[in-house]
Amino acid sequence: MKKYFRNPLCILLISIFSINSMADACTGIMLFGEDGTTVRARTMEWGSFDLFPELAIVPPGYEMSSIMPDGNEGANWSVRYGYVSIVGLGRLTATDGMNEAGLSAGVFYLPGFADYPEFNPESRARSLSPSDVVGYILSNFATVSEAREGISEVQIVSVEDEALGFPAPIHFFVADSSGDRLVIEVVGKQLMLYDAPLGVITNSPTYDWHMTNLRNYLNLQATGLPERELEGQSFAPLGAGSGMIGLPGDFTPPSRFVRAVAFSQTARLTEGGSDTVREAFRILDNFNVPVDAVSEDEIHGLPGLVLSATQFTSAADMKELQYYYHTQFNRRVRMIDLSEIDFSALGGIPVVRPLDEAREEDIKIIAVD
Repeated sequence: MKKYFRNPLCILLISIFSINSMADACTGIMLFGEDGTTVRARTMEWGSFDLFPELAIVPPGYEMSSIMPDGNEGANWSVRYGYVSIVGLGRLTATDGMNEAGLSAGVFYLPGFADYPEFNPESRARSLSPSDVVGYILSNFATVSEAREGISEVQIVSVEDEALGFPAPIHFFVADSSGDRLVIEVVGKQLMLYDAPLGVITNSPTYDWHMTNLRNYLNLQATGLPERELEGQSFAPLGAGSGMIGLPGDFTPPSRFVRAVAFSQTARLTEGGSDTVREAFRILDNFNVPVDAVSEDEIHGLPGLVLSATQFTSAADMKELQYYYHTQFNRRVRMIDLSEIDFSALGGIPVVRPLDEAREEDIKIIAVD
């Protein structure tokens, strides 16, 4: 992908470290409001190192390309839909975002299972690196249907990510304002597309495995268990929440997938708009991974670079074209309204700014008169 700017020192330091999936444990959900609001929300866990995440606004007409293993361009394209995305490491590589047509997409780690075909120079013009997939989708498509067709016409190939030192083992979640959604994986060198009816995604194993695993938790329910009588003795649950007995509580991807389904499927009804966004953030608070939950070998001897393995949490309201986020440094929710962006005023050049103006909580002091 064409770079807008980069931090060579940061990339050099990062490239010497391997990545561990426990430290990189993202969770994604979808919620719907009574007014037709469709929200796709996610956490970005990355406890291996500081991503230095930034907000990028990319205008239509900007020329982009995907760089292949031989150092030359593969697929190249002109941005059709302006979009907002969260990028990191001084690169314009989108990790999560939404475009002006109301299509949103995000990347999620898939170590041990993502397996891409090797680059074939004869297919150069349709070859895309894994790290460029989200930017490609946001640039080119307005709906999940278009994204499904379009991603089938390119080939996601094995290209070393310069920040990681190996091809990024990832899969992708795409959703649009109609509520349609799609999971994209490349497994065994084959493109796999899933409809994702529950709107939930985590990490390894593959998406179809997680859906099968849900059959082990059909007993879970929002309502508490009834009182029972055994041999003349009455037994009642010891408080609220008995319907969720057996809900896994650890940070592994299978457990987070089950919890995310349980919480999103039993979420309160929301009016829409900011109310639905608020509920999405509330649910995702259950998936924040503290640094102390990640062992020293998983953060590669770099304590202090991050306060939390959850570096940011975002929510895309695809009906109102509003993109929300908060970060590990500042829990205040911030929002950028794509309907208010004059992309033509950007002069054809992306605008990139830090997610946090200052890496500290902007605590409001309550005065007592």
